[in-house]
Amino acid sequence: MSATHKHTNHLAREKSPYLLQHAHNPVDWFAWGEAAFAKARAERKPILLSIGYSTCHWCHVMERESFEDEKIGAFLREHFVSIKVDREERPDVDKIYMTFVQSTTGSGGWPLNVFLTPDLKPFFGGTYFPPENRHGRPSFLQLLQQVAGLWRERQLEIGASADELHARLELITAREAGDAPPLTPEILRHAAAMFKEAHDPVNGGFGGAPKFPQPSLPSLLLRTAKRFNDPTASSMVLHTCQRMAAGGIHDQLGGGFARYAVDAEWLVPHFEKMLYDNAQLVHLYLDAFLTSGNKHHADTARDILDYVLRDMTHPGGGFYSAEDADSEGQEGKFYCWTHDELSKLLSPEEFIVTAEHFGITKPGNFVDHSHPNPLPGLNVLSLVKPGTAADLPLLTSAKQKMLAVRAQRVRPHLDDKILASWNGLMLGAFARAAAVLGEEKYRAAAEKNLQFIWENLWQSPLPPGGEGQGEGAALKNKRGVLYHRWRDGERDNVQLLEAYAFLLDGVIHLYEATLNPPHLDFACELAAAMIAKFHDPANGGFWQSPAGTNDLILRVKDDYDGAEPSGNSVATLALLKLAAITGREDFRAPAESTLQLAAGRLQKQPAALAYMLQALDFWLDEPRRVVIAGDSTSAKFKELLHAAHSVYQPNKIILGTSSAVEPFAKTLTAKEAAAVYVCLGTACQLPTSEPAKVRSLIK
Repeated sequence: MSATHKHTNHLAREKSPYLLQHAHNPVDWFAWGEAAFAKARAERKPILLSIGYSTCHWCHVMERESFEDEKIGAFLREHFVSIKVDREERPDVDKIYMTFVQSTTGSGGWPLNVFLTPDLKPFFGGTYFPPENRHGRPSFLQLLQQVAGLWRERQLEIGASADELHARLELITAREAGDAPPLTPEILRHAAAMFKEAHDPVNGGFGGAPKFPQPSLPSLLLRTAKRFNDPTASSMVLHTCQRMAAGGIHDQLGGGFARYAVDAEWLVPHFEKMLYDNAQLVHLYLDAFLTSGNKHHADTARDILDYVLRDMTHPGGGFYSAEDADSEGQEGKFYCWTHDELSKLLSPEEFIVTAEHFGITKPGNFVDHSHPNPLPGLNVLSLVKPGTAADLPLLTSAKQKMLAVRAQRVRPHLDDKILASWNGLMLGAFARAAAVLGEEKYRAAAEKNLQFIWENLWQSPLPPGGEGQGEGAALKNKRGVLYHRWRDGERDNVQLLEAYAFLLDGVIHLYEATLNPPHLDFACELAAAMIAKFHDPANGGFWQSPAGTNDLILRVKDDYDGAEPSGNSVATLALLKLAAITGREDFRAPAESTLQLAAGRLQKQPAALAYMLQALDFWLDEPRRVVIAGDSTSAKFKELLHAAHSVYQPNKIILGTSSAVEPFAKTLTAKEAAAVYVCLGTACQLPTSEPAKVRSLIK
């Protein structure tokens, strides 16, 4: 695109990096909102709703092929009102129209392109459409011509069909309490058996290519391995962690994981890196480390966190959303190496060891098939041959040289918006890693991140009698409000369940890692606000958006744990943990009703709710309560806190003795600087100040 833009559309005023990427298309794009809806109603035009995100490779391909095409731009301007949505900013909008496309075509993905009536009801949709007829699919322009012709000639029929499809969509998304099967350990046993069947014994992972890490699934298997004393399940997960860390999906030089691998071996990734994947993988690798004692898993967790601190952190402490797969229009160009390039860069000794270690060959192992002129001979780095002790100095010096050269390359695009939801997940990952690994810099990053969210995305509730001032007056707000997106000095006005739930999860991890009472107070405030705004007291479960969100045709309960866990699953486990820490029934009851609502799906489709199954595992038994009493500033207190975190025991909670904790814990005291009580119900073991004793009691 030239520096002087021939076209500028309504997206130029937006904050989303994805929308800004489309601000100079010849398409007259609008953002999702009343201006676009009013135009469609006034002109009786159908809407083209196109949903994607800034690091989506096929979104870039479709933009290059179709949305930058003058002819397509002109046709859309004449016959449609065109709307762009960043799915990361508005997952609630995406969920509705993705469900429609999946239910009518059998598959979904991004870019998502859906045609709507002026009252936002979908009548036809799909994902990527090619610029010319391909594999029996019409070209995008032909499709637009067909839809425009149908709208012109059969508008009433399309309207009636959209109403019928809308009614079907309501049925598909309705989650009402029915005759739920009992919630028993058998549900977990059945799920574990299914997941074990899908395990790839050669490469690790579950299922075939393309392979997603899906951390919820191996995390659940580790829980069931502990519950049912199943070493086979445990070894499958550890094997998976080892193979993923050795694969090209793991950035061997810079740290962090890509979104998925296109093959079964984890070799060639789809190179985009997402904050939510990396946050969940930190927890998985910490679990793998605690289960096995293998330091390599701890190193992989550190590797992810150090990458986030270096490349994905705003100076104020917020975490950015994602990095793209493409740079200079070529997928993977930033990450890959040719044989010749490395043989010139490294000394002969370094090159021999490095080429063997990372599997570098002249033909290479990766081709960007989506590009008209792919680069030849590219190698994705993966660990093919472990280095010996003698190789280590050569490998270290080679990696330093490679990193220095890579730092000079054009970096992939950074999506620098800051989402409360994904920040909550990464905040929890930093907090827990600080406690498990004893790394102070990770605790500082978690605290700074929470401070950033408080300052930029959280609006505190009004004090009593404070309704008369400014913004607060309009809100009449008895509870705090968490907004979803901040970028470039500005926040949005969107509230989402996943923002509240994921941040609640993160703050509970931060409380357990520090036992700092204000963190527990904030967790309680956040939980109460989430329940008030999103919980469905009639049927159980949580709505994705609050009542009165006027730009949605449906209220949906998101209950699919895919690459990202669902808001319902994360809310359920977080509330169960918070209820155990505080003894508050008003936190436990909504979580239990959500488990009851999900019971049928947990039994029939466990792979769709792997994170919710973790909540079930927690709920089935009384958790171990690890109460640490005494002077929280003392070295002994910190030593005991670290010991409490250094055992794999997923169904435990760690708490102090401050005012917000459950009444029994408040009565416990320490004779020395600090002591630990390990309790089940109201029965506690004798207090101890010995870290080794703490670990054995928790096990």
